[in-house]
Amino acid sequence: MTEDRKPRRAQDVYTLVVEVGRKSGDGLPDKATGAALLCYASGVDEAEAVRETVAILKQADLAPLDVTGHGTRAEREVAGEEISEDEAALMQRAADENSVIVAQMTAFYD
Repeated sequence: MTEDRKPRRAQDVYTLVVEVGRKSGDGLPDKATGAALLCYASGVDEAEAVRETVAILKQADLAPLDVTGHGTRAEREVAGEEISEDEAALMQRAADENSVIVAQMTAFYD
């Protein structure tokens, strides 16, 4: 007996910068007013990667305010960006684990 399955769409890894505000229990430094998180997120498209990233950050008691997409590795390279070995390794990890990797956090202060 054969099963009718939809073919899986290929996942890609998207570079996202997520701005977060303050929320009780968010783990940000005491005097910070918010932060920017550099994330690598897998998804079949950028919209899915954004949805998954926002959901995971909310589960971590963060308050996502805005997400800026910077494209896939291929799109960034076509635009002339150089991808470091460390960054490429984090992107590969996000792909291998079908996950969201928070690579860097920069706190904001007034």
